Amino acid sequence: MIDLRSDTVTKPTKEMLDFMMRAEVGDDVFGDDPTVNELERYGAALFGKEAGLYCSSGTQTNQIAINVHCRPGDEIICHEESHIYRYEGGGIMRNSGASVRLLRGNGGRISPNEIEFNINPDDQHYPVTRMVSIEDTSNRGGGVVYDFSDIQKISQICKQKNLSFHLDGARVFNALEVTKIDPIVYGKEFDSISVCLSKSLGAPVGSLLLGTSDFIKKARRVRKVFGGGMRQAGIIAAGGLYALQNNIIRLKEDHRRAKELEKIMATADWVESVIPVETNIVVGNLKFGYNEIEVVEKLKQVGILCVGFGNGRIRMVTHLNISDSDVEFVKLNFPTHL
Repeated sequence: MIDLRSDTVTKPTKEMLDFMMRAEVGDDVFGDDPTVNELERYGAALFGKEAGLYCSSGTQTNQIAINVHCRPGDEIICHEESHIYRYEGGGIMRNSGASVRLLRGNGGRISPNEIEFNINPDDQHYPVTRMVSIEDTSNRGGGVVYDFSDIQKISQICKQKNLSFHLDGARVFNALEVTKIDPIVYGKEFDSISVCLSKSLGAPVGSLLLGTSDFIKKARRVRKVFGGGMRQAGIIAAGGLYALQNNIIRLKEDHRRAKELEKIMATADWVESVIPVETNIVVGNLKFGYNEIEVVEKLKQVGILCVGFGNGRIRMVTHLNISDSDVEFVKLNFPTHL
């Protein structure tokens, strides 16, 4: 089976496992785990931030950030397909009692003009607009990348309106591979950044939340309340540290292979169109009359695993466990007709 369901399905390489097994550990809740501390320091330094917090998942880092930035009844501006809204179990409302202003945007991205138009006036009838969150790359948008000039404009709006600006950077290094923007230059536009280590970077567990020292101090308390305090977490943190130090440089290979899959998918007479590939996500829109669940099952029967993506779409994602020979297998076995 060629597993293209997600870049979360990766398994650690031998080199990563060896690095993990040699990790020094301590009690992270006491701040005594040297590997966790180094991961947090290293990740924060990459983006020019003062501090970092290691958490079990990107959902946790996003939800902690929301809880620190917002008070109950505040409103968050985000895309209607954003991960923080669609895939985090209603956590915005459940964990923080916050409201959301959902924007339609374009390809998973929201524009500075849309954001500015949707900031609530200072009126008791409206929730207080407190935070803007963007996702770069956008999963539901097919892995598309924000134009950095738009990020800068959004950041300026947030500063002018005294709003917090959060990045769901689940695949932020995929975006930076495309734009070639220095992570420090990129990072200074945001008040908080969530970086997933277990997606395109291939670590087995975890995400980092980055921000100022004061923000991370508050976030550490929220992590504890959310049950996210871990003890000898250095064993898994080492996988994330190895990933940051070794696996960013190879993301261009995932992008190249995703473009090959885009060409392959476009040959099928049951595919209406493919979202132009920018990073490692390939999304195909099915022609009318084709059921995505049935299509996924038929692809599984020929050894290709992918996922249904809603609204008559399927998704494939390249990652470090997908090779050129795997792509060739897909090319030889991908059904032109169903």
